[in-house]
Amino acid sequence: MTSKRSPIRRAAAVAAAATAAVVLAACGGNGDDSGSAHDGHGASASPSASAPARQGDHNAADAVFAQGMIPHHRQAVEMADLAAARAESAEVKKLAEEVKKAQDPEIRTLSGWLTSWGEQVPATGGGHDGHAMSGMMSAEEMKQLAASSGKAFDTAFLRMMVEHHEGAVAMARTEQADGAYRPAKDMAAAIITSQSAEIARMNALLAGS
Repeated sequence: MTSKRSPIRRAAAVAAAATAAVVLAACGGNGDDSGSAHDGHGASASPSASAPARQGDHNAADAVFAQGMIPHHRQAVEMADLAAARAESAEVKKLAEEVKKAQDPEIRTLSGWLTSWGEQVPATGGGHDGHAMSGMMSAEEMKQLAASSGKAFDTAFLRMMVEHHEGAVAMARTEQADGAYRPAKDMAAAIITSQSAEIARMNALLAGS
């Protein structure tokens, strides 16, 4: 029995030693590979980490805000352009100039953000119907405004612009709540402040008319 057990024990010992060697080699390999894997991960993480910075650290809400606010602003500018020739009130003309002065640059800024993010910039001349954004006027409403003049224009312009501004403020509040891109959130805050003040001015003008 002893002569039979010895080879078995020797074979078991050899197998155990071989297993231990494999495990040690594997551990050593994993240690080296682990370092290279972490290095590799670090290398791949750098572009990934810098990608949001390149894209402006924006999210879907930021893109929706920009893509919605561009046509919204364009319509406000279109309404403001009508006031130059059709408004009777100097206050309405002044307000229209301020709207255009504020919103034209914002349209350019919003378009630049979308381009840098690889997002689509809304096309110009797309019409007014089909925009589901709050405060947008229909094509028929815009025709009626363009056909009016004098005091009738002033009243229609103020009422429509109040509704338009309220829609923009609502969109800006959504951006503040859901957006990630700091400049867009800052613009949203500025829109809320400036357009809320203009709403108060326009309501005062309507009350005094």
